[in-house]
Formats: sequence, structure tokens, C-alpha cells
Amino acid sequence: MPPYIRNLIAIALSVVLVLALLSPAVDAAGIRPSWHQGRNHDRHHAPDGRHTTTLWTRLRESATELLFGRPPVAKSNILLPNAAQKSQYGKDVVLRFNVTNSDEEAALASATDQLLFLDVWAFTREFVDIRLDKEYVPSLIKLLPSSLEPSVLIPDVGAAVLATYPSKVGLGPNFDSSTPESASFEEIFNSNKFDPDRMQKMIDGVDHIFFSDYQPLSVISNWMHLLQTMFPAITELKTIGQSFEGRPIEALRIGERNTDKIENGPRKTILVTGGLHGREWISTSTVNYLLWSVLTTFGNEPLMTKLLQRFDIVFVPVLNPDGYDYTWETDRLWRKSRQQTKHFCRGLDLDHAFGFEWDAAKHRTDPCSQSYGGDEPFQAIEASELANWAKNETEHNVKFVGFLDLHSYSQQILIPYSYTCLVDPPNRENLEELAIGLAKSIRLSSGEQYSVASACEGAIASSDDDDDVDSASPHIESGGGSAIDWFYHELQARYSYQIKLRDTGSYGFLLPRENIIPTGEEMLNAFKYFGDFLLGNNGIEKSYESVSAKNSKSFGDAQWSDLKRRKR
Repeated sequence: MPPYIRNLIAIALSVVLVLALLSPAVDAAGIRPSWHQGRNHDRHHAPDGRHTTTLWTRLRESATELLFGRPPVAKSNILLPNAAQKSQYGKDVVLRFNVTNSDEEAALASATDQLLFLDVWAFTREFVDIRLDKEYVPSLIKLLPSSLEPSVLIPDVGAAVLATYPSKVGLGPNFDSSTPESASFEEIFNSNKFDPDRMQKMIDGVDHIFFSDYQPLSVISNWMHLLQTMFPAITELKTIGQSFEGRPIEALRIGERNTDKIENGPRKTILVTGGLHGREWISTSTVNYLLWSVLTTFGNEPLMTKLLQRFDIVFVPVLNPDGYDYTWETDRLWRKSRQQTKHFCRGLDLDHAFGFEWDAAKHRTDPCSQSYGGDEPFQAIEASELANWAKNETEHNVKFVGFLDLHSYSQQILIPYSYTCLVDPPNRENLEELAIGLAKSIRLSSGEQYSVASACEGAIASSDDDDDVDSASPHIESGGGSAIDWFYHELQARYSYQIKLRDTGSYGFLLPRENIIPTGEEMLNAFKYFGDFLLGNNGIEKSYESVSAKNSKSFGDAQWSDLKRRKR
């Protein structure tokens, strides 16, 4: 290049650069056009809503980039999927074994004990699903009877993992504050263009924003604080304990306390939990959906209004915040807590950590096992914190009458006991009656089939006359130390259920985001049935006709008639 051309370019760049460096002073003097505001300070809104950039801005940016290179892209505060997870799980598959007898189940149980690289995803009366590296499939097959021929449910776990993360990962240059539906919930929540009017738009369209994606822990926490601020008369945000790594375990209590329709005595309470296992994102999303739906229907739907007048409902979306956060940052399929153990393998299975009949799961003594509940009851910090909070509540005029522990997957409604099939819960008939009603309400609302079973059953359904079902053969997963057993037996929560949500295996724990709202709607209809049942019986096994005249008078004859009619 001739010297005079290089000199001209240098002079031109110098002039542009000087002007660029002087532009802040020009801004300060008020010469900046009136459309300058917010983060899009160099972008003009055209009449059709598109963004245009001034020639001056383009020259300035071009000169700066030419001299100093392109500026680094600002990192979004939205958690991005870890690219390493694609390679981490890229060779993994999920296999389904259709189990038909106890010998086959025993063989699978033995194999899971011998082969630590097996991850049992689900077990029902009909099948067992297992995740493993494709290269280990022959090793597994050798340990099983020839009758157990697996089928492939998920051929590429790595791709399925990445598909569950949020669809939007940043504000981008075309972010428009006037159209909240075009952005993700976290973008709206953290944008510096946030204002009350925009908040109302966000709330009005929450089904299309907050529930359009799975949300990380920080967003869920902010959202719960926001709901408490928006509905102060009927909500109370509480921290019921801290996780092993020091994160708060947050709960939102909903109920109308200031009403003369509340009878004297302990305040009847329903507890709804999710996220005991970190990777079960749909459980957390569904608890949030129920929480939002209960709040927004209070005062608008008679059933929900009556329910909140007579009951408190406590929602705990993420009981295992360490494990849940870890699934976002490091390992999407992490199940347990993040608590240190005596072994290099970290984490405890919270649903095998509660104190009632904890030793029924004593064969799970390997800290590397996905079902490891610790070396003693309540060794898991999060399980201990929940239990201590609940016991403290009962000492302060609270009576737990219902417990719904949401999990995934396999579309089951499970009743106590989990630790054994040899002992029936005293009100088994009522538990099954309500569970069948919950399943029916889901089927009528969405067409999805949810089965009802005892939580003690392994892959093989036992017959009623099999008195030795527990000792006949090992189950795929023992149920000792479960949350539903502890709340049922220790706190007398007479309607205690573990509900395993969608789906039946096509995606397993990696349920696509499009299922968040449908699953939430299913559970909302089931929850309404659950509330109707408790309203009719006051949380006790008695018929409508046996309600005392005093209660009928205080609650209103018309309301009782309405409840009886809907119950039939």
C-alpha cells in the first residue's frame, strides 16, 4: 500500500476516534437526540418498531473495532447449559426392561448393586428404566436372564439434556420493553427497563413467560418474593431452613387468616413439596404452577376461596436447592443433595433420609448409590430442616392434614407405606379412594392416565395373599426413610401422597418445556379435587351427613349442599 494511502487512513481513523472519545462530552452537554435512553442508547426506534442505528454511531463503532478489536459480548445473567454435558451424556442411552416376574426384578436389583454406572430412572409394576453408557450395555445384559430384552427409550441422552434448558439466553440488541411476551421471565425481571406497568403485563401473561421455560433457582426465589409482595394479605414467605451449602429453603404459605369462618382449634395445613431430587425439574415447575394458580384464583373461584378460608397451603418448590442449582451449573442429571459423605461420592437421597423406618433401606449403604440416604436417619441436612420446621409448626397450633410430594416420572399416585407392603395404613381405603379421584380428575382434564399404587411395591405388583412379598426378593429400590411415610406416621398427615408426574418414559427426567403448563394444569385439577375432598370431610374420615349442626350453621347450609352435590 502506498505511503500516502496509509497516511490518509491513519488521519481518518484518528479523526473518527477523537470524535468517538469526545462523544460522552457531547452527551453530557445534552446534544444527544431525545430518543436516547436506557441500554439501547444508540438505537433509534423506527415508526414500524424496528431499531435503526445512526451513521455517527456506526462510524464510531467501526473505528473502535478496527483499532481495538470487537468488544467482548456481555455475559447474560441467565444460566446457560454447560456444553460439556453434551459430551458427558453423549454416549448414554435409556433402556426399558419389561419385568414380568420377581426373578427378573431380583436380577435387575442385583445388577444395579454390582454395576455402579447404572442409573435407575423409574420402576413401576410393568417396567424398569435404566440409563447407562452404550458401551456398558453388553456387561449389563450378561448379568440378566435372557427373557429381559431391553428396548431403547432415549438413544441420545446428551441431546435431550440440552433441549431442556431455556430457549432464550440473552436480551440481545432487539429487546423491546413494550413486548414482555417476546422475552424470558429473567430478562424482564432483571432488565433496567423494569417498571410497574411492565410488571402487570408480565403477570397477566405469566403462563407465557415464567412457565414457558424451566427456571433457575435465583429466578424462582425472586419470583416467590415478588408474589409475597403482590399478595401480602394471604401470603407469608418463610425460610424453613438452610441447605448443606447454605442456601435458603424457601416456602410460601397461603391462607386467609382474617375470617370469622375459621373454627377454633389447630389451623389445618396442606404441604406441597417439589425438587427433592435435583434433576426432576418438572416437579419444581409444577409446584410453582400450583402456587400461582391458587393465588390468582382466590376470590374468583368459590372452591379455592373456601379452601383458603379453612386451610393454609404451604408450597416448597425446591427442597433440595443445592442439588437443583447443581443441575443448572454442572450436571443436569444430578439427583441427590450436595452434602459431603464419608466417601468421595457426594450427596444424599432426601427421599431415603427421613427418620420413620429409615433402616428399611439399609442395604443402600454405598455413598455412590443414587438411593443412598446416609448412615443414620436425618443425616441429610435438608430432610432434617423440613422435619424440624414441620414439628415446630405442630407445636404452634398447626395440624398437617395433607401432604403432596411431587416427583417425576411415570405418572403414578403412590400411597403409604413406602417402607413395607406387610403393613397397611389405617385409612388405606380412604387413601385409595382419594387417589383414584385424583387420577380420574387428571384423566378428565387431559386424557393422561395416572395409576394408583402402594409406594412399597417394586417393579412387580404383589398379590393380596402374598404375605412374604418383602423377603421374596430384593426390589429395584427400597422405600425406607421416605417423606410420605414420615409425614403420614409421625405428623398424622392423613392424606399423604407421592405423585410422579409426566411422562411415561419418552423423555423421563428430560421432559421438554412444552409440557410445563399441561402438567401444571393436570395437577391443578387434581389439587382442586383434593381440596374439595378435604373441605367435605374437614380432613377427617367422616361423611357429609355426619357433619354437626354447629359446623353446618357456621359454614352455611348452602355451601355444604354445594359441596355434597359436587362430591357426588
